[in-house]
Order: sequence, then structure tokens, then C-alpha cells
Amino acid sequence: MTLRALRHRAEDLALRGVAGLWSLLPEATALRVGAAMGVLVGGVLRIRRRDVDRHLGWAFPDRPASWRRSVARASYAHLGREAVVMFRAGGWSAERVLERTQMVGFGAFREAARSGNGLVLLTGHIGNWEIGGAAIAARGVPFDVVGKGMSNRGFQSDLFAARERFGMRVIEMGDAARAASRSLRQGRVVALLGDQHAHSGGIPVPFFGRPAQTTRGPALLVGGTGAPVWIAFAARDPGPAQRYTVTFEPLHFTPTGRADEDAEMLMAAYARVLEEAIRATPEQYFWLHRRWKEPGGEEPGLDG
Repeated sequence: MTLRALRHRAEDLALRGVAGLWSLLPEATALRVGAAMGVLVGGVLRIRRRDVDRHLGWAFPDRPASWRRSVARASYAHLGREAVVMFRAGGWSAERVLERTQMVGFGAFREAARSGNGLVLLTGHIGNWEIGGAAIAARGVPFDVVGKGMSNRGFQSDLFAARERFGMRVIEMGDAARAASRSLRQGRVVALLGDQHAHSGGIPVPFFGRPAQTTRGPALLVGGTGAPVWIAFAARDPGPAQRYTVTFEPLHFTPTGRADEDAEMLMAAYARVLEEAIRATPEQYFWLHRRWKEPGGEEPGLDG
């Protein structure tokens, strides 16, 4: 066994041990500790804090610096709390998922999913996208999620297994073009995170007024299958209990047959809806993500 494999094995065992410890604590205590650890990471250890501050400055240049600092702190608390939820949710039943989630616009979404062409569902790094997927699958909708592989295969195996326990099938990113098209032809919902940086072959789409390299994959899927496109976000509800509201809305899109134009039009419309959701709950967005990288992989300068 290589040194890298041994390190991944140790990381995997440590992760499982931490998951067990979080499950032993009362929920309210676990969530408070998770939030405090998130604040520690952002405020004391300052892990990726420079990125977070820069991204909030780009997205909200007209808001006071004190407001942005408050949002940054709350976003780290949110990440810590949601990490705890995901550790604990590994043992949830479908009934527990139903109990913890309420759906807005779900009836029309489910009807659209029965169109015969499947359905492309776009979400983003806001709220708790894993719980959002579980909430859909727990309600009996045939549901696949495109997931990026991880270098630690143990982590990946645990994450993919958790998704499958909730009724989600996982499509690995490397097989997405073929497998997702096949799923749509079978009448299934295929969910993708639309706000990931496209390392190659992306298109620049405005996001908070700045170009962000964006995948064209959803548009290619839609153009090839005729599947309808919807957007959903799972936002954490206020209060001490861990509950979520999952909202659904259609993204009206008529392909022109010109691939580049269609991709830009579709993903720009998605970005506008995502911006609205972020403005409503900015502390629930994953500001650590380097969304505004240049095509070469680096972020632009503060004035770039």
C-alpha cells in the first residue's frame, strides 16, 4: 500500500470516527459546536478568509465593510453547522428527510418531470444542496445527481453511498455526457451544480457583474434531449431546528440549435436566478469557492 493510500485510509477512518461522535451529541449541541468551529476556521485560522472577503467585496461592493464581515462570519458558521448535519444525516431515514423539509413549487416540478423527456435540474452551492437532493428522492422522484470524483476514494465511496441510501443515483462527472443523456431518456431527473468553475471549454457568464467561466453541459443536455430545465435551492430555515425549504421554479429556455449561443443564454438565466437566491440569504452561499477564476485557473486581481 502506498503512502498516499495509507493517508487516505487514515483520513477515511478519522472521518467515520468524527461522524460517530457528532451523532452521539444532542442535535442542538452538535449544531452549536459545528457553527462555533466554522467561526473558528474563518475568524481565527482564517482558512480561505482572504478569498471570502474578496468575493463578498466583488458581489456586494455597495454594502458596508462591516456588513460583509458579518456575512463572512455567518457563512463560516453555516458551513460548520451544515457539515455537522451531513455527518448526522448519514443515519437519517427517508421519513426523517420528509419531516425536515418542506417543498415550494414541488407539484409543478414533479408534473414536469413526468414529461417523458426527463428533466434537467440546476442547483448551486447555497443552503444544503445534499439535503435538497435527498428531499426530492425521498418523495419518489427518479433522481440522478452528477458528482465530481474525489482523490480520496474512501470519502467518495461514503458520500456516494449516502446519496444512494436516500434514493439518488450518482453519475460520475467523467461519464456525465453519456450517462446523463441515458437517464433523461429513461424519464429521470438529472441534477447538476451549475455554479462550478469550468476548467476547460467553459463560457464566460456574468455573475454579480463579473464574468465567471461556466459549464455548457446543461445546455448540451437540453439541446440533445429536449428535457425541460428547472432550478431548485434548499435553504436552511431560521431557528434552532435543522429544517429546510426547497423551492422550485422552471427556467424557460428555447434552444436555437446554435450550441454556444444556447449555452450562454441558458447559463446566464440560471446565474440571474442564483444571484436572487444569494441576495436573499447571502450567509448560506459557499463564498470559499473560487467562482471567478480566469480561463487559465487564476482569479483576477481586485481591479481585474
